[in-house]
Amino acid sequence: MKKKAFEQELDRLQTELVKLQSYIRSEQLKVVVVFEGRDAAGKGGSIKRIHERLNPRVCRIEALGTPTEREKTQWWFQRYVDRLPAGGEMVLFDRSWYNRALVEPVMGFCTEEEYQEFLRSCPEFERMLVRSGIVLLKYWFSVSDEEQERRFRARIDNKAKRWKLSPMDLEARTKWVEFSRAKDVMLEHTDIPEAPWFVVDADDKRKARLNMIAHLLDQIPYEDRTLGDVELPPRQVDDSYERPPIDSQTWVPDRY
Repeated sequence: MKKKAFEQELDRLQTELVKLQSYIRSEQLKVVVVFEGRDAAGKGGSIKRIHERLNPRVCRIEALGTPTEREKTQWWFQRYVDRLPAGGEMVLFDRSWYNRALVEPVMGFCTEEEYQEFLRSCPEFERMLVRSGIVLLKYWFSVSDEEQERRFRARIDNKAKRWKLSPMDLEARTKWVEFSRAKDVMLEHTDIPEAPWFVVDADDKRKARLNMIAHLLDQIPYEDRTLGDVELPPRQVDDSYERPPIDSQTWVPDRY
């Protein structure tokens, strides 16, 4: 997809996201969007495009790191519950409770009993979320082996992007088939009518982002509740006010 066409359509969709945001706030909706997929599948880029023009007080990103020793002893869903939205909020989960269905069992970070319990519990957990009034949307970003390798090599060659490539990502490459099998089992157990999985063809990043955002907008019937015409009030004038001398403050050097 050509860059110009992508940017034009992205601008239109981001304008619609602003309208959706105003509707979520005015109607006190609670929206959760889960992003899952293989490493370098484009989850982060899509999240960034959704979030970049929205109010962070309404739309926030949750990307939880490795659980602490205390969190490891908690009910698996407990620390994610603490990050769920209140009324008037949308939360974008950059990975989620589905770590227990993918990374943890494949990399050996949980027991077989814990894994099987997750597969039993997750559908019920999500049904509870939906019954409580949360709009739950789940997206799986699907990327081919060849495209993932191309993106990994691009990260290796670009020092500004190398931070995106963790030792875990590299080790996961050696377990491609195991991850594929775990993904298939995950979808089989958790693709429920109340909270279905939506699969995004992510080999073309630009098309994937547009398709995903357009689909998200279609899932929540919304109206434009943004502010209409705004009249700027006159600035307060007070001749008794004097600005402090410039040399009384520490200014950033003017380098450009």
